[in-house]
Amino acid sequence: MGDDTNPDRGDAAMTRRQAVGAFGLVASSAAAASALAASSNAQAAAQGAPARGPASLLYPHESATRASRDLSGLWRFQLDPTDRGEQDRWFVGGLPTPRRIPVPCSWNDLFDDARDYFGTAWYETDFQLDPGWRGRRVCLRFGSAVYRARVWLNGEYLGEHVGGHLPFAFDVSGLAREREPNRLTVSVENKPQLDRVPSIPDPQTARMYQVDYPQTAYDFFPYCGLHRPVVLVSTPDTHVQDVTVTTAFSGATGVVDVAFAVNANWSGPAKLILTGGPRPISVPVTVENGRGAGRLRVDAVRAWSPQDPFLYRLNIRLGGESVIDDYPMKIGVRTVEVRGSEIRLNGKPVFLTGFGKHEDFAIHGKGLDLPVLVRDFELLKWIGANSFRTSHYPYSEEALMLADEYGFLVIAETPGVSLVFMDAPPIIEARYRQLEGALTELVHRDKNHPCVILWSLANEPIPKPFHTVNDIPPGAVETGTKFFQRLFAHARGLDQTRPVALVSVQGGPAEWVGQGDVICANSYNGWYVVSGRIDEAAATLEKEITGLRARHGDKPVIITEFGADAVAGIHAQPPEMWSEDYQADLIEAYWRTLRRHPYVVGAHPWAFADFKTAQSIMRVGSLNQKGVFTRDRRPKLAATRLRSLWKAAQG
Repeated sequence: MGDDTNPDRGDAAMTRRQAVGAFGLVASSAAAASALAASSNAQAAAQGAPARGPASLLYPHESATRASRDLSGLWRFQLDPTDRGEQDRWFVGGLPTPRRIPVPCSWNDLFDDARDYFGTAWYETDFQLDPGWRGRRVCLRFGSAVYRARVWLNGEYLGEHVGGHLPFAFDVSGLAREREPNRLTVSVENKPQLDRVPSIPDPQTARMYQVDYPQTAYDFFPYCGLHRPVVLVSTPDTHVQDVTVTTAFSGATGVVDVAFAVNANWSGPAKLILTGGPRPISVPVTVENGRGAGRLRVDAVRAWSPQDPFLYRLNIRLGGESVIDDYPMKIGVRTVEVRGSEIRLNGKPVFLTGFGKHEDFAIHGKGLDLPVLVRDFELLKWIGANSFRTSHYPYSEEALMLADEYGFLVIAETPGVSLVFMDAPPIIEARYRQLEGALTELVHRDKNHPCVILWSLANEPIPKPFHTVNDIPPGAVETGTKFFQRLFAHARGLDQTRPVALVSVQGGPAEWVGQGDVICANSYNGWYVVSGRIDEAAATLEKEITGLRARHGDKPVIITEFGADAVAGIHAQPPEMWSEDYQADLIEAYWRTLRRHPYVVGAHPWAFADFKTAQSIMRVGSLNQKGVFTRDRRPKLAATRLRSLWKAAQG
């Protein structure tokens, strides 16, 4: 995960990686850690700063005891195609010939020489500490860096994080200088590697009949960069580090259980306060050795749902008469469970209407774009959707918080897209370790969102890569079965309050998808299969879903992808492939077929909007055009057709 041979850092500097947070760490020796603690804490004490420790990954909500500063803006940026930056110590002397780049954003759509560049690039910015933060703990938090990020502050190596889409943080108390500028330097690379998740086809063994550029194992563009905000967070020395909220009902009373962790094994009084109802509810808690827990009972509770996405405000306050720390967050009181062939929200069955979608927009790439996010949610409401899947990676925390507000039901997915099981065992094991870590980080980050009702562990795992003429090697299905047995067990150990599934490719191994609490399957009859024949596509779908029922018993079924590419403005009568008419008619045929089966509890056309892909003979304009909206969010015929169908189904 990193180069431990750099002579400029030394053992003490290497151990600063421990500040990354709860996950994604690189191990280091206890002796080196002790040396670092002694030297860095002396430096912190000289500045009146707290001794450094693990950084909290909680979202930086502000309160009377907490403050944050968004470092987003125009940073300095430089490509490093020969990987000389570390050797030449750019993190000390500065970037030699930088240009400007916005953060957050992908770099690929901005610069002509970087569109297809996935190697190392460097970011640099300067900041000053707020004078009011003296004596407080200061952490540096990254919302996402794709794919591998290494971070320096004032020439000191902080650590690295491998895997995009999820946050990581460093405690920089004492390292961040007061009354003078601080230089923050970050190297990011997204090199295509066989042992990463997601990965690429093995060029030594995969016999491709279609070659894309760039070649990936998945059908979306591998955008690179700092994709989400970089934030400085100021907290008291003693502070809440983690919170887990679970909710239930006892008749008309809501039951809110809160467990939380405090740094440094602190012990003392605390209080849980819930507001938003007719009156505040307060429960005293005693924290012992850094652990506290309490229960709030909410009479006449307003249950969170798509129809009424009501959010209460929870404050976890440390201290007695004098407040030491106050962490605020919004929560929804709701339950989710699989019972028989139903997914039940608050005890009532739900049917999921919505889409798979992407974090994708012109120029920004996969960088957080709040106006686009709000527009997407407004269009989801307009069309009658109640849900979406975060295909095929974790979406931004801002998207999840907004989904809480709008009342969307979310299938939260890991980055485990197009996993292949014909590769060598060490490669498969390396992918497993990375995916298990990403799943841990995902659940840790999103466990308190009421919108998240289902964890998806992977999308379209396959025995051999797409677009290859290879035979399925012996043992590939069994290897995948064991892989997912481990991953499902890990997921259920992390969170027992939500169902777990994986999304199967059409006709994928039943042994894999059958391990889920819900059967999620993609189906492309009328496009990749029985192309151009809508009536035959519907008949084939009928056989597929009755086959799923026969193989998997009474588990609920969600058809998580179906649809057709449509070039905006192309029409045909009779409908034919690539026309808006064909796309709309095929989606309607799927919808009417699926609704005849009560055990089908969700239908997600692919996709919400057109999105960027690699260059390919299958992708006109390097776009997947299966969106019912164009990439700039103009509705195609399928959007208005779906709106009519979904509004009619809602009565």
